[in-house]
Amino acid sequence: MASNPPSSKIRIHMPREYLERKKKLQERMSKIRHKIVIMSGKGGVGKSFIASSLALTFQKLGYRTGLMDIDFHGPSAPKMLGLRGTRLIMSDEGIEPALGPLGLKVMSLDFLLPDDDSPVIWRGPIKSTAITQFVTDVNWGELDFLVIDMPPGTGDEALTVAQELPEVDGAVFVTIPSEVSLLVVGRSIVFARRVNIRPLGVIENMSGFLCPKCGSFYRIFGKSSGREIASKYGIEFLGEIPLDPRIAECNDAGTPFILKYPDSEVSKRFAEAAQHLVKIVSNV
Repeated sequence: MASNPPSSKIRIHMPREYLERKKKLQERMSKIRHKIVIMSGKGGVGKSFIASSLALTFQKLGYRTGLMDIDFHGPSAPKMLGLRGTRLIMSDEGIEPALGPLGLKVMSLDFLLPDDDSPVIWRGPIKSTAITQFVTDVNWGELDFLVIDMPPGTGDEALTVAQELPEVDGAVFVTIPSEVSLLVVGRSIVFARRVNIRPLGVIENMSGFLCPKCGSFYRIFGKSSGREIASKYGIEFLGEIPLDPRIAECNDAGTPFILKYPDSEVSKRFAEAAQHLVKIVSNV
């Protein structure tokens, strides 16, 4: 019986389609200077609001920015940005992303669903393929920042971003004042490090109620956990985003809060967080 050849002589031939996809992915990514992932270990923390507001803030600061919404089972960024019902078009360069406020480029599965009641019933491999196509098939063009809005947790989507998009600058973790959130966000930070995604910092959303009339601040959910998480894991604390009843009104109306209330405390906090992030990724 013939012996097997030495392992050093074994050659694995990758499918041509796979190699072409990887090449296209590298071409698209090379035109995007910084890629920032927005993560959280749990749902209900306002992650999509943080992602869309940060992306708009980057654009407002003069950076060419894109927002890639890969929360396939709950795509909500288009609603917050007033883009519901947008239909994408094809060009010679691929799928053209929707143009949001201030020229923000946006891609979301929401644009591809036939109606509001259509559920997304996908297993892991389909999600992974869709994420790759959101990069390779979409004409993002030249960007300074691509903000990636992730679903909650550390499942298939997060693994795909780690494995297929190795050039990401890192992740921003969204938390709220809660012991439960502290635990699950901590797991997300550990996960990110294990898959070689750099933790960039923590943002605490809903840090307390900021009265728009008198300016008083109340920590209705208890003490801050964002600073504690940042300190425990040795990463930057990017700030607290207070509750403001006008945020829900703006999200429901599809009017970005930071554009309607640019002088609000919330908008100022987003500007500070965005500027902090610019410094972090620029000093790698």
